[in-house]
Amino acid sequence: MLMLSVHTWSLTAIAALTGVALAWVWKRFSDQVRVAQAKRQIRARLYAMRLYADDPAMVLRAQRQLLLWMARYLAPMVRPMAVAGLPLLILCVQLDTVYGHRRLALGESAIITAQLGGHAGLGMPDATLEGRGMMVETQGVRIPGRREIFWRVRAGATTGSVILHVGGAAISKVVGCGRGPNIPQGWWSGTPSVEVSCPAATLDVFGFGIGWEVWFLMVSLITMQAAGLETRRRRGRLPHL
Repeated sequence: MLMLSVHTWSLTAIAALTGVALAWVWKRFSDQVRVAQAKRQIRARLYAMRLYADDPAMVLRAQRQLLLWMARYLAPMVRPMAVAGLPLLILCVQLDTVYGHRRLALGESAIITAQLGGHAGLGMPDATLEGRGMMVETQGVRIPGRREIFWRVRAGATTGSVILHVGGAAISKVVGCGRGPNIPQGWWSGTPSVEVSCPAATLDVFGFGIGWEVWFLMVSLITMQAAGLETRRRRGRLPHL
């Protein structure tokens, strides 16, 4: 029997909670009366296009009205999208750092990026990379305009780290992926930082490997629809099954 992994179950729970939250935002910040009216009018125009298929003038009129009512249907979605947009974006960025990448396997290569910080007009200091459990395979490739240096490393152990030597200082970085948010501090503080290009990961869903974004979207949309149907049933708009 195929089962979901713990990793997949945790994302499923987050996606379900997100769907419930989105359903509440939609209910709270959208005009449900206008949405329902627009739905009815859209269905009416679609029926009219089929009913008067032999009358080009009526079909064109129905098409024009259909576009107008579709715009009226989408308009009430602006407010809930504006409310949920930024929190959802932040959530997806955090989820990608946890579910979108995996650890390096033995013998697998990755790119190490040293962000030296500061302005492009400053000179590039000498920098070297040392591996601990990681084999540095290439010389550093320098991009002065972006003040970045790249190395390719290969995993020689299940866990490893690299040490960046620059300007008389040593900066250590554990080569770990899928462990949570990792924002390059050098982008904000102007100090050197080290980043690792983590390989992309897939979720094991009943024996199939799919991207976390696909599974998150599917579960959240299904949960959102289920929450909306339950709300309408409680209001008496839908019969008990």
